[in-house]
Amino acid sequence: QVQLVESGGGLVQPGGSLRLSCAASGSISSIYTLGWYRQAPGKQRQLVATTGRTGNTMYGDFVKGRFTASTDNRNNTNILSTTYLQMNGLTFEDTAVYLCYARRYDNGRWEEYWGQGTQVTVSS
Repeated sequence: QVQLVESGGGLVQPGGSLRLSCAASGSISSIYTLGWYRQAPGKQRQLVATTGRTGNTMYGDFVKGRFTASTDNRNNTNILSTTYLQMNGLTFEDTAVYLCYARRYDNGRWEEYWGQGTQVTVSS
């Protein structure tokens, strides 16, 4: 099992910045992907950014260089333990619940985990 706890959401004006954090705990040695999705009211869940063990990061098309994902690895290994999302140039369309995501491989199968989500509201 993996537990994910997000922090850092809040209210920000258009053009502003926020930094989200997500700490993973539990069986983190078997996490292969750690990152972020978001979900706005009435819309489908959307990829924001995910990072794999090799350090490669995939971003959603809408990011367009505004967001940067980074990770902390446990004890200088390739074990993903914490992920951050630096968001700059926020717009009204970025208002959503941002959910931390982990994908883990254990006993021959893949498992997905989600955090409880942190609200990001962009408003003037």
